[in-house]
Order: sequence, then structure tokens, then C-alpha cells
Amino acid sequence: MWRRRRATVAAGRLPVLYLVLALVLILVLPQAPAAGTRAAAAGPGHRPSCIIDTVPLELPVRVDTAAGRWRQRMQNAEQLAFCWLQFYITFESSQRFLRSAGPEGSSLKIVGSIRFPVKVYVKLNQNSPRILCITNRLRNSELIDPVSQWHGPSGNILSENSSVKISPTGTLILRHFTADQSGVYTCSLIYKLTAEEPAKKLIMKYLIYAYSDPNYYYEFTVQYHAAPCNSIYNISFEKTLLQLLTKLVAELSCEVTLIKSECHHVKMQRAGLQNEIFFTFSVASLDQGKSNTPCQQSTCGTSERLSKARILIENFFKHQAEITRKSSDPLPEIYYIEGTLQMVWIDRCYPGYGMNPVSHPDCPDCCVVCSPGSYNPSDRTHCRPCNNSFIYGATKCQQL
Repeated sequence: MWRRRRATVAAGRLPVLYLVLALVLILVLPQAPAAGTRAAAAGPGHRPSCIIDTVPLELPVRVDTAAGRWRQRMQNAEQLAFCWLQFYITFESSQRFLRSAGPEGSSLKIVGSIRFPVKVYVKLNQNSPRILCITNRLRNSELIDPVSQWHGPSGNILSENSSVKISPTGTLILRHFTADQSGVYTCSLIYKLTAEEPAKKLIMKYLIYAYSDPNYYYEFTVQYHAAPCNSIYNISFEKTLLQLLTKLVAELSCEVTLIKSECHHVKMQRAGLQNEIFFTFSVASLDQGKSNTPCQQSTCGTSERLSKARILIENFFKHQAEITRKSSDPLPEIYYIEGTLQMVWIDRCYPGYGMNPVSHPDCPDCCVVCSPGSYNPSDRTHCRPCNNSFIYGATKCQQL
């Protein structure tokens, strides 16, 4: 302990030693060289620089007049001392950075608590953060003979396999996390703070949930004046329209899905009965694994691609309306009815998942796996209560 303290004090004196050394060197420096040196060759007004960690620090130019020599030496001493101080700060900060950097330096680490279970959210089919079997209070303490043991949701002792990794210090990583891995994980830690005292035991619980991103998509509704409702031309037009919209957004790795197409008779005030087709279709983002078109990193976001797809579709129907409005020819039998395009932004969760900002305030916009006592049978936003549901990710409410 005494050696460490002495080393720390000595390290703290380094800037002072640098200052003294710089002052002594400057006071004994000879006068500035005459023409032919770097300063003189550079021309009047040039300031020679010292280089500290690739950062140039300008020094004042020396003068050869007797009146300014002493003042210039003091300025040089101050600037050179600053250079030495910059070097010390740069060297020390780089040493601290190297100690904290490394392949695991930026990984998220979760510590436990003996007061309450700690909630951990793991994205579906991804690896969990590093879950430490230790509390924040003991994290930086020296522990003697620590022994840790993990228990899974079913109470079984965890051991390393293809989906579980446990380090010698008790850090847990769950690989390729799935919904059925969700649940309460318990870690017991036995340790001593000194060799003489009896061993202590801590129990820490972690509530680990699988989650996924919401199923974002746009839902569009549009109306077309149509041929008679039983006409084959309506079916042919429906296929053509769907193909055009699909090609329109294909480069954005989006897909168009027809939800429904219905033909109705609509009574108009002055035109009598008209045949109109009501199209409802969705525009969703394709998973990157299913897409044949690679995207740049900055444009791979689901919301960004969907937003661009929405603009393309809006312009597509706007252009149709302009053509119809400006044309002097008689209207075709099937044409877009201007102003009927409507759009709704929808975010829903997959079956077995749901959003709940109250239960999961740390992941309010996540589709978190439904806990026991709840279920989600379809692509709704929230999990429904169910007293007969005893598993995570339930899609049915069992009837007893």
C-alpha cells in the first residue's frame, strides 16, 4: 500500500518537474541563430513550433535585441512548459484509454441487485449483453475465493452449451436468444472480503425478456372508377396495378401486399349509379435477408425506406390525377378518382409479443414477449390478459 501511494505522489509531481526543467532549459538557451536557420529562412513573422502527439504548438520567435531578449525568454519558457504539460496530459490520457479499450470495452454490461430483479431485454435471435453475477457495490472490490452459479428459468443449473456462455468470473451471455429462453435467471455468489472473515452469499435475480422491433407498415386505400363489377377487366387491372406498385418500391427493399379489393355501386348526385373499386393494400419493409437488393448503411432503416416508398406512391397517384385532369380525350372506363388516396401508419407486434410502456418503461417502443398470464393471438399491438397462460410468448389462451 505504501509503495502504491508513493508512486501516485511521484506521478503527481511530474508536471511540476516538467515546468522546472523547461524553465532551466530556456534560461540557458543561446541567442537565436542568425540568417540561414529555420526561423530566419521562413521569413519574418514565422513562429517555430513544437510537435506534441502530432499537434503543432507554436512558439514565439526569438528576437536578437537586448531589450526584448529577457521578455522573449520568459515567453519561450512559458510556451515550452505548456508543451511539456500537453505531452504529459496526452500521454496519460492515452494510457487510460488503452486500459479501457479492447474488443470487449464497448460491450454493454449488466450488474445485479439484491433488492429487486433487474430487467434485461435481448433482441430476438441476437446475443444478450454481458450479465454480471455481482452487484454494483462489489464490482470494483477485491473478492477472495468467489464462486458463482447460474440457474435458468426452470430452476436448472446452467452450463455452457451452444446457447449459453459463462466466463470464469461468472459473466453470463445468452446466444441467439429466443422467446422460450425468456424468464427469471438467478445467480448465487459466494465470496470473502478478507481471508479471515466467514464467506458471504448473495442472490441476484434477472428478468430476461426477448423482444423484437414492431411490424411497421403503411396501409393505403384508393378508389377507381371501374367497369361493371362482374367484368374481367377489373381483375386484369387489379393485377396490373399491383405489379406497377411492386416495381415502384422494389429498389427500397419494400413489398406491396393487396389486403382486399371490392367493387361497389356508388350513387352519385348527378351521375346516377357508378361502379367503383376500393383497393386496400399495405407497403412493408422486407427483411434484409429476403431482399435481393443490397442497401447502403444509411438507408437500411425500416422507417427511412418506408417513408421514401410512401412518397413514391403518393406521387404515382398524383401523377395519374394530373394526366386525367389535363387530358382532352374522353375518360377511360377505369381511372383513378382524385382525392381518394388515404394512408395510415401502423405499428403492430408479431403474435406472442406486445408493447407495454408501463410494465417495460426501459423499452416502451419494443414488442416484448408476452409474460405468463398474457398472450397475443395475432399481429395486435398489446398482449391480452389470460389466467391460463403459463409460458412466455403465448399465442393462445388455453381453456381449462
